[in-house]
Amino acid sequence: MSLLCLLAAGCSTAQAPPEKSGLSSPAFRITVLYDAFGKSSAMKKDWGYAALIEYQGKRILFDTGNDAGVLEQNAKASGVDLSRLDFVVMSHRHGDHMGGMSYLLRVNPRVMIYAPKEGFGVYGADLPSSFYRKDDSLPREQRYFDGAPPKVMRFGSAWPNARFTLIDHDTEIVSGIHLIALVSDKPGTLELRELSLAIETPAGMVLVVGCAHPGIDRIVAAATRIDTHILLVAGGLHLVVAQDPEIERIVRALHDTYQVGFIAPGHCTGEATFKALLRAFGNRDIYAGLGTRITLGNLPHRSKMRAHLDAADLLSYRKLLREHDEEQQHVAQRN
Repeated sequence: MSLLCLLAAGCSTAQAPPEKSGLSSPAFRITVLYDAFGKSSAMKKDWGYAALIEYQGKRILFDTGNDAGVLEQNAKASGVDLSRLDFVVMSHRHGDHMGGMSYLLRVNPRVMIYAPKEGFGVYGADLPSSFYRKDDSLPREQRYFDGAPPKVMRFGSAWPNARFTLIDHDTEIVSGIHLIALVSDKPGTLELRELSLAIETPAGMVLVVGCAHPGIDRIVAAATRIDTHILLVAGGLHLVVAQDPEIERIVRALHDTYQVGFIAPGHCTGEATFKALLRAFGNRDIYAGLGTRITLGNLPHRSKMRAHLDAADLLSYRKLLREHDEEQQHVAQRN
């Protein structure tokens, strides 16, 4: 029997691993460019997140990590050319996700960047001038704009020459590729706006998240309004300091309530949560450390999919992973 959907996951090298016999070029691939854990020795580990998503000819950079120099080193080590992108998604304004922006703009200064719209936000903002109270009795020199403000007040970006499109609601930016916009209600990140990337595939929705500050359960729930079947969730789940009851609640929601097909946790998910997800998802928990390339090839139509991998599928899955790891070792030895 053929493998259900996930075809390969392993460390990246300076060159993309060759596809196995019988497989076409990857239909969907995620390359982890920035994280604090991983197998690759050619890439530098640091706290933060960035990933390249490739699907149907589109190349999407999701976040830029914590440091421009580290992003540059990791992109070059993995053979990723950031001058060739269709667009960029910045999940939120925290430094460990936007710190590599200067390198991105140096190699790709005019790329379109989608970012959360926030009042006076780091990516720029605008407000109607009606937002503040006015007092006509004041002398002209004591009034904002001499008492005649523009209808819309525009505020600067930390990167004034970059091309930002600011998003404050769920948006389909191109056919089948969505941005989910939510606001955190959690202590410490209250009112933080965050974007998540949701991509429709024939086998279900692939969801890429930065830190999931609004709650990964809320993000997944929003994605199910587009497609009820969530094939894969990848990225940071922000449970790094969560206690066991909260971790178990989230794991149950992902596994039981939303019946997520595969999980590829990274970044701020937390070591205790890595363990809990592995326990719940088993072979549907995909290692996603720094340098990993997760390839979903020959995506089947959902009508042909079963709810779970059977024994033959699991053998096929393990065989592919073993072959992929062996190939990576051979490439590393040649280099």
